[in-house]
Amino acid sequence: MPVAPEEDFPRAVLVPELLVASLGASLRFWRDLCGFRVAYARPDEGFAYLDRGGAQVMLEERGRGRNWITGPLEAPLGRGLNLEIMVPTLAPVLEALEHEGWPLFVPPEEKWYRAGEAELGVRQFLVQDPDGYLLRFSAPLGRRPWAGPEA
Repeated sequence: MPVAPEEDFPRAVLVPELLVASLGASLRFWRDLCGFRVAYARPDEGFAYLDRGGAQVMLEERGRGRNWITGPLEAPLGRGLNLEIMVPTLAPVLEALEHEGWPLFVPPEEKWYRAGEAELGVRQFLVQDPDGYLLRFSAPLGRRPWAGPEA
């Protein structure tokens, strides 16, 4: 797996590191179905650093290297957390998941979220990775003024 030179690969300020049962299974999902690229990896340690247009995540296989585990690991992992990944369009990821028969946690929907005096629109869907981590792919629909609370 290639190693990107530091100047060609700006690391995000916040990058989650997810413990996974099988790095191979996770790479098939994250890379092959969801369109992430391996920025660099240490296969002998069961580690890969992934990037998709600035959305970055580290995957580390449990039981290899140094795992920082604060409590019991029970499936599905990441309960209470969803990772939003902004993409220009949902179609390529949805098509890859459908081709593999991968189930969606929430089907595609249009949603508007209040942000101050405006609303931000997205078309989104949610899917779980092989370990149960919840990913929310979102494509922007734009911004509109907030109409205020409903009467």
